Amino acid sequence: LASLNHPNIVTILTAEKQQNVFFIVMEYVPGQTLEALIQQSGALDIPTTLDYTCQMANALDHAHRHGILHRDLRPSNVLVTATGMLKVADFGTSRVLELAARGTTVVGSPPYMAPEQFAGEAVFASDLYALGVVLFELLTGHKPFQAQSSVEMFRMHLETKPPRASSVILDIPVWFDTLILHLM
Repeated sequence: LASLNHPNIVTILTAEKQQNVFFIVMEYVPGQTLEALIQQSGALDIPTTLDYTCQMANALDHAHRHGILHRDLRPSNVLVTATGMLKVADFGTSRVLELAARGTTVVGSPPYMAPEQFAGEAVFASDLYALGVVLFELLTGHKPFQAQSSVEMFRMHLETKPPRASSVILDIPVWFDTLILHLM
């Protein structure tokens, strides 16, 4: 993870173990989480949403090119600086994969998990699925699926087509729906 050097990824300074406690030391990023920004502002405007989505996609592309699957992309794991630069953080649940391999443990946050993650079979496309969920949330101010349990959430992600963002917020271009469906 420390080998990842990208402007949209929080730099890992070191990983250590002291008294049987493992920890990762990362660069300090002043700002707030994307989750806090969504909670404060609700849906973001389209230019900001596009900018943020591209920055997250660039971070994922860099990680994937280095064989690293994030497995827990969500707004609380993305930091926003005062200048609008995003930094994807919390690679603590990531997995180093060969291109054809899979992450073999169930890790992630159910509202953002791809169906295969619930089965413990995460792949690089699982991160893109999470990006689609985050994109929907940026555009609408809420997640595409609401459920009372992880089992119900899994069933929704597996069996239910995500709602159209353009049906929730009317001035969203319909092509966003196509992009979200493609990612998810």
